[in-house]
Amino acid sequence: MLIICPHCKKQHNIDEKRIPPSVKMARCQGCNQQFPLEFSRQAPPAAPKPVAPTPAPKRTNGVRRIGVSLSKGGVGKTTTAVNLAAGLAMAGFRVLLVDTDTQGQSAFMLGLKPKAGLTELVAEELPAAEAVIPARKNLWLLAGGKGLAGLKRIIDRKDFGGEQTMADAITPLETAYDYVVVDTSPGWDPLTVNVLFYVNELLTPVSLEVMSLQGFGEFLKSIAAIQKYRKEVALKYILPTFRDQRVKQSDDFFAQLKKLYGPMVCEPIRYNVRLSEAPAYGQTIYEFAPGSNGAHDYRELIRKVAGDPTLFT
Repeated sequence: MLIICPHCKKQHNIDEKRIPPSVKMARCQGCNQQFPLEFSRQAPPAAPKPVAPTPAPKRTNGVRRIGVSLSKGGVGKTTTAVNLAAGLAMAGFRVLLVDTDTQGQSAFMLGLKPKAGLTELVAEELPAAEAVIPARKNLWLLAGGKGLAGLKRIIDRKDFGGEQTMADAITPLETAYDYVVVDTSPGWDPLTVNVLFYVNELLTPVSLEVMSLQGFGEFLKSIAAIQKYRKEVALKYILPTFRDQRVKQSDDFFAQLKKLYGPMVCEPIRYNVRLSEAPAYGQTIYEFAPGSNGAHDYRELIRKVAGDPTLFT
């Protein structure tokens, strides 16, 4: 008997005689979701009809610079930056992912071990061709890591224009890409300021809990201070993360964000264990668990950012 998961469409060949009569539910080994057995017993699908190839996505008018930033940690910034960049690349856009965190977790999440990255590019120790490494089809990485601590000192020593250090290094490269996605570290340091003097759009992940919302309020004040000197940077997307629909407070916080910020608020990323498991395998959520809630929610984010609701359909 063929059983097809209604969530991720994974097929399971099971001996019907081995299913006890009292069993009414099954659990998919692909997406780990439960579903009723009576709705999933189907005949093998017919051969698919030929379809026209999916048209290429509309190209952006020049590169879009998106910073994924919030001064509080533990809200899913790196998870969001990596899956945002990877999703845009899957949609056919050319994407550069820049990691400005000394932990260098973006490379780890993509299963990469770069020998160089942003530090070497800014310090002019390596040309861009060696500092930028391919990560996936249409996706390139400018890695972070411990070396960024030295880069912070270089910025601090500058008497003038230190806030433009990163922009000066990346701007000559960006014409090769449709999107530059920048992952930032928690806190407020010279590199974070550099990011805000480079990007034009901010995507802020906010976990649906009290401390994260408090940190979001403080972050807005910091952004307002930067906008006095650089009006181009603007908060475009607020992404609620770790939504747990079993917890009433989670939904209350989401409703509050929607009321205050309206269309800037994206559909939330639901709490999903697959998102925390994927980095151990060096995979994006689309590779590790394509039928999971996490993959579904990040695809929805890609559609919103790209302004194209037809992507991945």
